[in-house]
Amino acid sequence: MKFNLDSLVKEYEGLEKQLSDPEIFKDQKKVKEVSSRKKWMQWAVELYKIYKASNEALIDNKEMLSVEKDEEMREMLKEEIKEIEMKIPEMEETLKVELLPKDPNDDKNIMVEVRAWAGWDEAALFAGELARAYVIFAEWEWYKVEIAEENISEAGWVKEMVFEVKWEWAYSRFKYESWVHRVQRIPETENKGRVHTSAITVAIMPETDESEVEIDLDDIEMKFCRSWGPGWQHANKADSAVHLKHLPTGIIVFCSDGRSQHKNRAKAFAIMRAKLNILEEEKRAKELWAARLSQVGSWDRSEKIRTYNFPQDRVTDHRIGQNFSGIPQIMTGKLWPIIDACAVADQQAKLEAAWKGE
Repeated sequence: MKFNLDSLVKEYEGLEKQLSDPEIFKDQKKVKEVSSRKKWMQWAVELYKIYKASNEALIDNKEMLSVEKDEEMREMLKEEIKEIEMKIPEMEETLKVELLPKDPNDDKNIMVEVRAWAGWDEAALFAGELARAYVIFAEWEWYKVEIAEENISEAGWVKEMVFEVKWEWAYSRFKYESWVHRVQRIPETENKGRVHTSAITVAIMPETDESEVEIDLDDIEMKFCRSWGPGWQHANKADSAVHLKHLPTGIIVFCSDGRSQHKNRAKAFAIMRAKLNILEEEKRAKELWAARLSQVGSWDRSEKIRTYNFPQDRVTDHRIGQNFSGIPQIMTGKLWPIIDACAVADQQAKLEAAWKGE
């Protein structure tokens, strides 16, 4: 066998034993760490057990073939040996991927922030279109989506939208969408047929709890105001909307989605924790991975990761150097070809790095 992962199985069984001990539940942080580690290892351990059993079956079948005299039985053994020998290399390749270091955020719920950046109303229009595409894609993948924050322009276009995506592995599916998305097309307001370029930013923020990101209330400026519904006719007579400002960083969160001040406050603080966490992660990434491509190429926020060229019906992901056609379908939530291609490229880069010992 190329892989001997008995120590991995032993560690997994040790984690199971820890979680079966009632004492561990006195420390919820420890429970979370152990559960996360066990969850990351589970598929690799199960696959290794199948891989190990297949190798043992291969050895047994070859030994039986060496002494078997019955021709019909020999043919059956040869077929089984051939089948196992074909499966083992496939399992080895899958194990290589499963054993790669996992992003600790991969199985977390996320906050997705889509914001118009450069290009005025055209950027706001595209921000709304891409946000809608993400929501449809998430719902097709059976994620639960909730709008958390929305800032609409006078023309009815999206200046900024934040929504929650909840279910297992949400971050792993969306993490390649972070940073600048550029769009090239003829705006609705352009009467001379000229192509304009605008840009939006997307931030994929893993959900954090109070034990992971602590917020000093002395650093928060909090205000309450009235929430307004669609068309302004559904005014809330209570001050249920929540406005937070983190004084050290200047990060602002405004949450008015619900009519409950308590719920808006909780959601606003959840968004604030996510934004503070992603800010710290960017700083760590710049320090630790400055020389290596990772989730989105370099860690420069001004770097575009993707261009949507409408006249040429072409979407280009600049990190992997790959083009995709069918923009109308992509903008209706059919993002699988792009997201899957980014995931494959990321895995390949990690495998090459591991092979080189980086």
